[in-house]
Amino acid sequence: MSLHPGLVEVTQRVIERSKESRSRYLARLEQAASKEPVRKGLACTNQAHAWAAMPETDKIMMREMRQPNLAIVSAYNEMLSAHQPFETFPAIIKKAANQAGATAQFAGGVPAMCDGVTQGQPGMELSLFSRDVIAMSTAVALSHNMFDATLCLGVCDKIVPGLLIGALQFGHLPTIFVPAGPMTTGIANKEKNITRQLFAEGKVGRDALLASEEGSYHGPGTCTFFGTANSNQMLMEIMGLHMPGAAFTNPGTPLRDALTVAATKRAAQITALGNEFIPVGKVIDEKAIINGIIGLLATGGSTNHTIHLIAIARAAGVIINWSDFNDLSAIIPLLAKVYPNGAADVNHFHAAGGMGYLIRELLDAGLLHDDVWTAAGYGLRHYAQEPFLENGVAVWRPAPVQSGDDSVLRTAANPFQADGGTKLLQGNLGRAVIKTSAVAVEHRIVNAPAIVFDDQEDVIAAFKRGELERDFIAVVRFQGPRANGMPELHKLTPPLGVLQDRGFKVALVTDGRMSGASGKVPAAIHITPEVVSGGALGKVRTGDMILLNAETGELVAQVDAAEWDAREVATADLSANGHGMGRELFASFRAAATGAEDGAISMGLAH
Repeated sequence: MSLHPGLVEVTQRVIERSKESRSRYLARLEQAASKEPVRKGLACTNQAHAWAAMPETDKIMMREMRQPNLAIVSAYNEMLSAHQPFETFPAIIKKAANQAGATAQFAGGVPAMCDGVTQGQPGMELSLFSRDVIAMSTAVALSHNMFDATLCLGVCDKIVPGLLIGALQFGHLPTIFVPAGPMTTGIANKEKNITRQLFAEGKVGRDALLASEEGSYHGPGTCTFFGTANSNQMLMEIMGLHMPGAAFTNPGTPLRDALTVAATKRAAQITALGNEFIPVGKVIDEKAIINGIIGLLATGGSTNHTIHLIAIARAAGVIINWSDFNDLSAIIPLLAKVYPNGAADVNHFHAAGGMGYLIRELLDAGLLHDDVWTAAGYGLRHYAQEPFLENGVAVWRPAPVQSGDDSVLRTAANPFQADGGTKLLQGNLGRAVIKTSAVAVEHRIVNAPAIVFDDQEDVIAAFKRGELERDFIAVVRFQGPRANGMPELHKLTPPLGVLQDRGFKVALVTDGRMSGASGKVPAAIHITPEVVSGGALGKVRTGDMILLNAETGELVAQVDAAEWDAREVATADLSANGHGMGRELFASFRAAATGAEDGAISMGLAH
């Protein structure tokens, strides 16, 4: 199947746009790559320090300087259900490495905060910037020049992008991501959301809400809805950094452990010391980044990746922007319906055919690049497979030919909608993104007066006072990376959802973020420039008519042009905003942060 001409056009312009920066990156990669272990050039003191605590059998291999030494970089902690399973992975990896004639060392841990715990709390102000801390922590772990490949253990929100950005600073090393998998299915996500809305209306108490949440988040593994964490896993698969089919196998199962073993042995095979060298900087190229965008669109994935993919791409010398997302969205069909875009969770998606089915459908329709390097070898069609156990070992077979449930997963010829789940909005308020896959057609156009807020808590307070029983667009400003770290505003979903269900035309317009779980309420998010950088959203006044049209891509304040030009952008004394743990610690990050369309990059890390 020949490639869709629209895909060819976007890819060619990304390649052309990235020519200089990608060439510089590849030159660095080439300079760092070596057919001998880099550690061979270290002084004896450096070497002795590095393996002093290793078992004697591993020391023998390290002294010989012939076998690969694998770095384990992990986001393990006990508070995140998604990362708790990683506790046992290092032992599995070290044993598998030895079986493959290699060694492995736990090179470093990275912080892993949970957006689910900090959602709507002051700690959320640190969330986005934690991605850059994770990237730097990954780079620190790899900085000892002791390693021939990297195994990254991470799942959620900022953690996978941070690990990958850090790994790309050492792009000459092969890198494989080793996921832990989703928790088993609990209370249906739709049922959970109904309880949240009832609580917002005061119709059920906190006991009922807590029971519902515990029924949903009930054990080890990733949350089962298709938010940022599971979008991460989709991306690592479609960009060729997992073992095929590894994304959504549940933790604590024999297949999960077998996939971890397989990832370890594969990492040992693809180092520069062998005959099949596949460095991560070669895997993550222009076409792999385009494939990631396509996966996001075809699954209705998290809007957070309209920021993270830009930052990941720049770390590999690839320059993309929201226009690329938008133009691809026009040709990429939506093939998956997973909550919040549908009733199913990721376990249902996996059972219906999962990533192998999705990737094969897109390849066969000419909507993905097959001619890419992956951790599994050359060609993305390696990922049109699914793993299964044979005598305790992971082996692969072709993905199912037919969807197990076409209410969850469909063919490219019969999609849920003809275009992708994320679009660009633009107008006199700036540029923004909107996730349309979960928004019903009748709610995609809202033309209503603005009500301006400076904090999400003010929106909730107005809702509780009964002041929002009308058509309106909530403008929530001072929520960008320089203002307060760009926390997610998912806490606004229940009250706005209640108002929409009551028949009002409502929408959210903000320079902040929504969670990957953003759903049925139209939300123009990530508006750039942000208000504290002079963004036009700061000109909006309560009562101004705003048009949000997700069909035509318009986001316009309907104010007389002369008056609009004469208005001053609102300012705020952010230092007086007393809440926010870590604000002083992260002041330098906020001062250096770029805008959302630049990936909200801090400290120049990914330039």
